[in-house]
Amino acid sequence: MRAVVILCLLIGSVIAQKAGKYDNVDVDAILKNNRVLTQYIKCMLGEGSCTAEGRELKKVLPDALKTNCAKCDEKQKSTAEKVINHLRSNRPNEWNRLVAKYDPQGEYEKRFEAAASAKN
Repeated sequence: MRAVVILCLLIGSVIAQKAGKYDNVDVDAILKNNRVLTQYIKCMLGEGSCTAEGRELKKVLPDALKTNCAKCDEKQKSTAEKVINHLRSNRPNEWNRLVAKYDPQGEYEKRFEAAASAKN
């Protein structure tokens, strides 16, 4: 299920994306704090309130998915991978729900798989 990498790119990029504005967000602290991480997940699923960062993530996520995170720099992509790996390993049910919400037809997953195959 490597298509989740795209979703991780979106989550990580949103958390890390706004250069200057959100550069000081401690993603590791968020991932270690189940309460805070759960709130971000609920925000993304439309099941809870959002912080400013969560609202920003929801705003830029569709474009990040559509463009395969074209506006992301390497740090943002790395952060996204960290977030995705954490969610896949530690919160698989929530990860599956996020994928179902943001990539219901598997469109982005297919694009990611094609790009990954081209690299190999």
